[in-house]
Parts: sequence; C-alpha cells; structure tokens
Amino acid sequence: MKNFSELISAIEITNKTNAKIDALVNYFKVAPEKDKLWLISIFTGKRPPRPVKSNLMKQWAFEITKLPEWLFLESYSTVGDLGETIALILPDPTHKIDKPLHVWMRELIALKPKSEEEKKEYVFNAWAGLEMQERLIFNKLIGGSFRIGVSKKTLVNALSKLSGIDANQLMHSIIGNWDINKISFEDLIHGSHINYDNSKPYPFCLAYALEKELPELGQPEEWQVEYKWDGIRGQIVKRNNEIYIWSRGEELVTEQFPEIVENISKLENDFVIDGEILALKDSAVLLFNDLQKRLNRKNITKKMLEEIPVGFYVYDLLEWNGEDYREKPLEERRRTLEQLLAKPFVSEQLKLSEVIQFKKWESLIDLRENARSINSEGLMLKQKKSGYHVGRKKGDWWKWKVDPLTIDAVMIYAQKGSGRRSSKYTDYTFAVKKGDGLVTVAKAYSGLTDVEITEISRWVNKNAIEKFGPVRTVKAELVFEIAFEGIAYSKRHKSGVALRFPRIKRWRKDKPVSEIDTIESVTALIEAQ
Repeated sequence: MKNFSELISAIEITNKTNAKIDALVNYFKVAPEKDKLWLISIFTGKRPPRPVKSNLMKQWAFEITKLPEWLFLESYSTVGDLGETIALILPDPTHKIDKPLHVWMRELIALKPKSEEEKKEYVFNAWAGLEMQERLIFNKLIGGSFRIGVSKKTLVNALSKLSGIDANQLMHSIIGNWDINKISFEDLIHGSHINYDNSKPYPFCLAYALEKELPELGQPEEWQVEYKWDGIRGQIVKRNNEIYIWSRGEELVTEQFPEIVENISKLENDFVIDGEILALKDSAVLLFNDLQKRLNRKNITKKMLEEIPVGFYVYDLLEWNGEDYREKPLEERRRTLEQLLAKPFVSEQLKLSEVIQFKKWESLIDLRENARSINSEGLMLKQKKSGYHVGRKKGDWWKWKVDPLTIDAVMIYAQKGSGRRSSKYTDYTFAVKKGDGLVTVAKAYSGLTDVEITEISRWVNKNAIEKFGPVRTVKAELVFEIAFEGIAYSKRHKSGVALRFPRIKRWRKDKPVSEIDTIESVTALIEAQ
C-alpha cells in the first residue's frame, strides 16, 4: 500500500501530464507484479463491486470520533470528499498494517458477502492501522473512484514509456478482456491475449478551423466539401475477418456498437476506414444527446437498439487489402471507397459521407448557415490532392463550423477548481427564468480570463448563501453569455434541456438579471433548429 499511496500523492500534487506519467513509470518499476495489474484494473474501470456502503462508513466514523453531525458536515463541506473527510477526522493509528495493494483487493472482494458486524470489525482494524493518506486510499478502494486526473491515455503513455511498446497496442491490451488472476504483467502489456496486428489503427488526420476567406482557397473544383457531423470520430479496422472500432480517444469501442459490426461484416476485402459514429434513424442524423444514451453501456438491450440505432458515415480510406493508402490523393481514396460501399446489401446505417456539389464558393454560405437544421456542425473543406496526414497540416483540411448558439444566464452556484486553481472558484452553474423562479441549464468552467476568475472568486466569498460540500450557492446577480454548439430536450435535466459544449462567452456586466433568457426562449432554440 505504501508504494500505491506515494503514487497517488505524487499524482495529486501536479496537473502536468508528464509528471503524472513519470510517477506511474516509477511505480511500475518498484511495485509487485500483482499490484501493477490491480493499478491497471482500477484505472481502467475494472473494479470489483463495492463491499461496504458509504452510509455505513460515515456511521462508523461518527461512532469512533464522537463528533456531532453538524461538525462532520461542516468538515465535509470544506474537504468536499467523503473518503478524505473520514481519513482526516479519525484518531491516530494504534498499530501498523503493511500489506501490498493486491492483498487489500483480495480481502475487500472477500468482504462483500460478509455480515455488517464482520465488515465493521475489518474496517475498524484497517483504519486503526493506517496513516491518513493510506486511510484515504483504503476508503477509495472500498467505494470511491480515483478521480485524480489519470486518464486511460495517460496510463497507456506511462506503460509505453516504461516498456517501449506502441501506445495503441497497449490500449488494445489493457482494454480487452483479461483476468487479473490468470495473466502476468508482462503478458498483459505485450498483448499475449490479443492479436494486435489485426486491430492496429492509424493516427487520425485532423483539420484546422477555417481562417481564410473562401476565394483564397483557390478554385472550387480543387476541393471536396462534406458536412461536418457531430458524433464520435472513429476508425473501423477489418483484417482477417476480425473487426475493431477505435474512437479518436484511442479507445476500443467495438462492443458498444454491434449494428456497425454487423454491417461491416457484410463487406468483402480488408480495410481501415475513417468516419463518424452517429445515431441514425429513418435516414436522419439524430442529436449527439441521443448518441450519448448508447455510450459506455455494458449491456445493450433490444429496445435500445430499436430506439437509438447507431450507424457510421464513412469519410476516408486509410488501408485497402493490406496496402497503406494514406499517401494517395483524397480523390483516389474516395473512388475506392465508392467501390467498397456500392454493394446493395449495405444498409442506411453504413454509408459514404455525401460530397456537396458546388461551382461557386458563395453557394456554400447558406448550406453552412443552415447545417444545424440537419444536426450538422457545419462543413468540411478538403483538398482533393491531399494525403491522409498524421494530426493537423495547415492548408489541406479545414473545418467551417456554424456560429455557436448563445443565451444570457445568471450564475447561481460556484465551486473551486483543482490544481493551480484550487483556491479560486472556477466552476459555475447557470440558470434562466422559469415562471417566478430560476432553473439551471448549464455548467461551465472555461471562457474567462484569470483576472475575471479572481474577481468572481472574491465576489463569491462575499456573496455565498449556502454550502453543499464544495459547492456554494450565491446571490443570483452575475449575468453571463453562454455559448454552446447544440441543444436538445432531455429528461435527465431539471430544466428539460441539455446544452452541447457550454462555455462562457463573456461576462455581461452591462445586463441586469431581469433581462436574462427564459426557459421558453431557450426551448425555442430547439424548435428553430
């Protein structure tokens, strides 16, 4: 536990990715083999069920400390995390427990079916034998999540730095199916349980936001124009009758989209294609809000498949029958794609992205402005002679997005940030009018300058009304213009709407609260799409 505790401490004190990677590498160099496997398992979401409920943990902490509930709640409000609050208020340890991570995990798994008294005895003994930081880790292992800024990608990059193995191969290895009790660390990272050659993707080719006037791009006939869709960018790899779907975030998401796999399996030849994973129904693209309901689900019901069918709009061809096609010009890659997707059995859920025919640049202006009416984000402009580059190369591919939607809303909640901004209020919740009251519509934490954040933090300290853990309720006085990419009805939100990528456009010091938007004016944006 000592090594694991030191790792968590090293990660928590920095917001620099390279420093986190170095801390992980150092841990992997000294930790026992089983501990390495458990760290990978924990940080990739492969965790055993919670053995003890949070309410019991809180109740037992009361029993040991004899603290009044109001003082505990005040402490929790200041700390903002239940596991950490309990670790801080417990008395000093009476003895020393020194067990490796994998032994703790084995014992916690065995604790799950035991009686409440047996669980209490085990937890009391653990608390009495651990220092504060180790108690925090123990509490997190029981039921919390390690939200400390270590993504799967950061973990993979650390493993890659340690081993020299390709990051994509490592992603496939650790995301795939593996049993912690039946595999060694070396076999896991070297992918003994997978065939990486069949699944290997390519780096994505990305576009810059358009920064020129259209005529400056040259002749219209030199460009291929498509709609820019708001889904999940993905690569589909089909080699040797095996099919893999990779997200742009370098995660394998094959099992989440069985209907895409089914359609791809009907195609002949081997290939790697680039495109967009979208919610598609009745030949129309649904909102990203609909697609979200399908994401990260372990079990996809028949009802879900029928209500929110998912498909794939194909943009590009990266590999064809084992040959790397990325250096070939776009117009040639497109012709081959048209041959691939010309088969009559390909459904509406798998189709080639439409090429917009135009002769004059000005004819694209209205298409772009009206793109949101078909749930598109705008237009993509691609040089027909361009190759499929690694990352971004200015001049070949441009994205020309529609202007964001905006509303005026009032801030009603504020929360402190993390890392170097942990002393300032940087995360805000905004509301609009609903009848005689207010209803929350968005959370945002980007768009302000450091000077504005400092000013708002001072204001929050003076105008906070209530505390809810780390959150402060504030007087409804500060008005902000909120920009967002899209909007949809949502049953999961109290306001009945969900905003896509909300951010602060500007602080409206010139506007009183009486002039902010109403929920009716917000929902009218949905109807206007």
